[in-house]
Amino acid sequence: MKNILSITILLLIFSCNTEKQQVDSIITNAKVYTVNPNFETAEAFAIKDGKFIEVGNTIDIKNKFVADTIIDAKGQTIVPGLIDAHCHFYTLGQFTQIVNLVGTTSFVDVIKRVTDFQDKRKKSFIIGHGWDQNDWEEKEYPNKALLDRLFPETPVVLSRIDGHAMLCNQAALDLAKITKNTKVAGGEILLENGKLTGVLIDNPMALVEAIFPKPTKQEQIAALLEAQTICTSLGLTTVSDAGLNKDVIQLIDSLQQAKKLNMRVYAMLSNTKENLDYYLPKGKIKTEKLNVQSVKVYADGALGSRGAVLKEAYTDKHDHFGAMVIGLDDYENLATRIEKAGYQMNTHAIGDSAIHFVLNTYNKTLEGKTDRRWRVEHAQVITDNDFEFFKNENIIPSIQPTHATSDMYWAEERLGKERIKGAYAYKALLEKSGSVALGTDFPVEQVSPFLTFYAAVARQDVKGFPEDGFNKENALTREETLKGMTIWAAHANFEEQEKGSIEAGKFADFIILDKDIMEVPVLEITNIKVQQTFIDGVAQ
Repeated sequence: MKNILSITILLLIFSCNTEKQQVDSIITNAKVYTVNPNFETAEAFAIKDGKFIEVGNTIDIKNKFVADTIIDAKGQTIVPGLIDAHCHFYTLGQFTQIVNLVGTTSFVDVIKRVTDFQDKRKKSFIIGHGWDQNDWEEKEYPNKALLDRLFPETPVVLSRIDGHAMLCNQAALDLAKITKNTKVAGGEILLENGKLTGVLIDNPMALVEAIFPKPTKQEQIAALLEAQTICTSLGLTTVSDAGLNKDVIQLIDSLQQAKKLNMRVYAMLSNTKENLDYYLPKGKIKTEKLNVQSVKVYADGALGSRGAVLKEAYTDKHDHFGAMVIGLDDYENLATRIEKAGYQMNTHAIGDSAIHFVLNTYNKTLEGKTDRRWRVEHAQVITDNDFEFFKNENIIPSIQPTHATSDMYWAEERLGKERIKGAYAYKALLEKSGSVALGTDFPVEQVSPFLTFYAAVARQDVKGFPEDGFNKENALTREETLKGMTIWAAHANFEEQEKGSIEAGKFADFIILDKDIMEVPVLEITNIKVQQTFIDGVAQ
């Protein structure tokens, strides 16, 4: 009997040892916000072949799994890899190669940065980006006169922070064959006393962009890899790039296949004939790292450059309503074509008039359809009963919280006291839609997702202004914000089954933070640091 008992005990011990499953890595002793359907927390998880195998407490995970790599998180916070639902990933990389005008405090400051850049680089064509006249003491658009004197033969093109206006010197205008008599629908060529100022708004900019020097393949690769370095350092593991061309998408795919680019990219096609003719007949293209099944379309311009289309005139420019950048019939026909191809339509719409037209078109085009997830990008100014459109399950608001805290200093001047109540109304959109996809629109705004989180929750700038928050009734809770940057953003990309939460079977994309983003004082959110970013369970 003793022998039988001893053998049984040995068998049990042997059985327990052999039951442990070999995995690639185990993370223990963490505070894990899983963002699963019940928003549960956990302590540990196991990873194999780039996916989460099991999520639970430290003791259970250690008892069930064995791995060569075991990370003791020592109580640090872990959240799913962050998703930027609307950004310009490739453009971010490109901007590291041109004149950085972000944060300039005057036109004199702009000129200094341009001349300093040219003294070092000696470019035959100078491109810069990031000025915002709303940040200057004199908040008027600049004039090209000084650029003409400094650079009489070298083309200079400086785009506004939102990408919806640019300042060109005469050399650039001549190269683009733009005169005071040039007419382009869907924008403006600003004149002063009958002369060109050099400022172009919205569609006329395409004439100048057409003469830009084409980047080399090596410059494109460098841009993508630099953008990846910036984004992973801030905890982003997926980016939804709002407008890419075929050549860049194919380059992204090749770099991902070669394992040089690990960032997951949801690529929205730029609305060009070449892109649509190539991709729509092919149907959706999906790999583990690349997703091509949407088209980015512009309905109107931006509020800061007064290109957003409003139902009533701008409060600070009484004869001005903004301008649609696409014909109404063209837009409706495009929506029909995109729907027939089974693609998602993602429309930039900022002014209340443009938003109403877009929502009405979505409603008509998707009547009788299910699970189409067409997106309104920005959805900044909404009036009347147009919030009701977002009850339609086919429509998703894709919003950028830092726009509210960047624009709050001047937005009311553009909109007036009544319309501002329906502007940047993120809570109201969430209540109607049930989910919101959160992004930054970088490099229009800073890349940091922690600024996004802070702006959504606090509705203040980084100095805590205004004290009570900007239209604070439209702030999101921390839980809503984290969902908007993970699972809801994944849903907006048709990817919620593979990412957006820390659950068994999903990609092991997660980040380790130095502070608990769900509990630190609000003002400390912007100072949170990413200790490590993991994609497919591998530290980046």
